[in-house]
Amino acid sequence: MSRHGDIGSSPDTVGTCVFQYKMPRLHNLKEVNENIDRICELVKGTKQGLPGMDLIIFPEYSTHGIMYDKDECMATAVKIPGPETDKLAKACRESKVWGVFSITGEQHEEHPRKQPYNTLILIDDKGEIVQKYRKIIPWCPIEGWYPGDATFVTEGPKGLKISLIICDDGNYPEIWRDCCMKGAELVVRCQGYMSPCKDQQILVAKAMAFMNNCYVAVANAAGHDGVYSYFGHSAIIGSDGRTLGECGEETDGVQYAQLSVSQIRDARRHDQSQNHMFKLLHRGYTGVHASGDGDKGVAECPFPFYKTWVNDPAKAQADCEAITRSTIGVPSCPVYDLPAGEANGHANGHANGHTNGSANGSASKKRKV
Repeated sequence: MSRHGDIGSSPDTVGTCVFQYKMPRLHNLKEVNENIDRICELVKGTKQGLPGMDLIIFPEYSTHGIMYDKDECMATAVKIPGPETDKLAKACRESKVWGVFSITGEQHEEHPRKQPYNTLILIDDKGEIVQKYRKIIPWCPIEGWYPGDATFVTEGPKGLKISLIICDDGNYPEIWRDCCMKGAELVVRCQGYMSPCKDQQILVAKAMAFMNNCYVAVANAAGHDGVYSYFGHSAIIGSDGRTLGECGEETDGVQYAQLSVSQIRDARRHDQSQNHMFKLLHRGYTGVHASGDGDKGVAECPFPFYKTWVNDPAKAQADCEAITRSTIGVPSCPVYDLPAGEANGHANGHANGHTNGSANGSASKKRKV
């Protein structure tokens, strides 16, 4: 069974560690590489203390920090693979562990003309990059990363199937369902999440584990980088939505749990009333069977929004704007140079601004990226 409190693991359990790294404030590649060296030492040291550890996970931004200057952000964007990821690969290989690491940013294919990606990499215990995930839903309006466009599933340690997502991605139930319907059993969510959104994010991790019958490992940053205060609460959640282990707000905090491979597969095969993935694609099977209409329930999607989004994205976007706003900027609380309509108009009625703070905008040197 999945469990918490020991330092070991078994042939059936994946020893999983979330490391609550203090958010660094870095300015150039020399500082980035020095920080990577520290992370590599922490991989080795944590494995020494947790000999059963199969997988270690670091937060979003833990490698590069948040660059609050556009020029610094572009100058420190790297290629994957590259010298920086080679160091992380060596640490995993020497420690015989898998690792999830944040690269902020990864050079766009058209670098430097286009913004970098916010990327996670999963490295196996042989030092190979086996999954590279680019953040699909950057934290707008503040973040200026170029969005990715796909989720992935990788067979991880002891066969556990793993998907990676990043921070704001996790606020959208679609991404969790996409990962899990592809077969993910553990969804790793690396965050650089700050106050005041602590309570909501603790709730999201547990709710998404329960609703998708999956394990969730959240690695969040802690500390203050001079702009934001990061609330920590890194956690490992069971597939029933109950917390196995959770940090507080301490820097360099660690949580560790053993995730059973057989247990989650048994639950997905045999659970009934809370088997949400099965029930979604076999809607009303009890009543359908009793009516003599087969033993599979109803598989057709009953949600017009999703049909429209797939078949006519422009219409789905226009329908969304009709109930929110038609401009990406909000005149009552401007952020950078994002275009906004007239103040107090219906289309701009949902203010969503923040004060300046990160790197990837053309108009501001302070933009979170």
